[in-house]
Amino acid sequence: MPETQLSARVAIVTGGSGGIGRAVAERLAKDKIAVVVHYSGNEAKAQDTAQSVIAMGGQATVFGGDIADPDAMAALFRHATDTFGGVDVVAHTAGIMPLAPIAQMDLDTFDRIQRTNLRGTFIIDQLSAQQVRPGGAIINFSTSVTRLQLPAYGAYAASKGGVEALTLILARELRGRDITVNAVAPGPTATPLFFEGKSQELIDNITKANPMERLGTPEDIAEAVAFLAGPARWVNGQVLYANGGMA
Repeated sequence: MPETQLSARVAIVTGGSGGIGRAVAERLAKDKIAVVVHYSGNEAKAQDTAQSVIAMGGQATVFGGDIADPDAMAALFRHATDTFGGVDVVAHTAGIMPLAPIAQMDLDTFDRIQRTNLRGTFIIDQLSAQQVRPGGAIINFSTSVTRLQLPAYGAYAASKGGVEALTLILARELRGRDITVNAVAPGPTATPLFFEGKSQELIDNITKANPMERLGTPEDIAEAVAFLAGPARWVNGQVLYANGGMA
């Protein structure tokens, strides 16, 4: 972890040990934003992300905790303030995606998805609303599956539909604060989470279905986040579909 140093702009990236989270942390660092890399279970990957940011000449630190635990997440925000002086951007990439048809999914799995994706977003948004500084940005993560309506994604899409509702309402609740609140909704993106449990034939079919004839990359999604975190001050209360035109 770097020495404590005040920074002009500071971002918390939840799920920073994942493919999209790492790309987001690295992309924000290119804009001279200090990054707090959050992780839930994989500290080693989070440290790799932080070291990558530092190697680029940026500032980064790591902090672990259950995304759906309010005390752990309050500690995350305190760590950001203690280390870098405050919070300006929150990119909430953390989430889980167990898949099963609605008729077959057990309720324990359904509850786990809602706990992480929806309750976790509520907690992060609540803390962000209380602590993000004027001129800041809160960026949640939805999914293009809310439009694609793919079989087996019911529980996951339901959680992300709730995320979109929180995003749009929070944007309006923060009237007068000069803080934007938006969501990025990726399409199929080449990450380990996407590839898990899919046959090569299915991956090829999904790829061909996209007008761009490829999967998205974590870097594609990170560009959308950087846009919302920086120049997009007149974009507020929106869901940005980053999917190559698939939905």
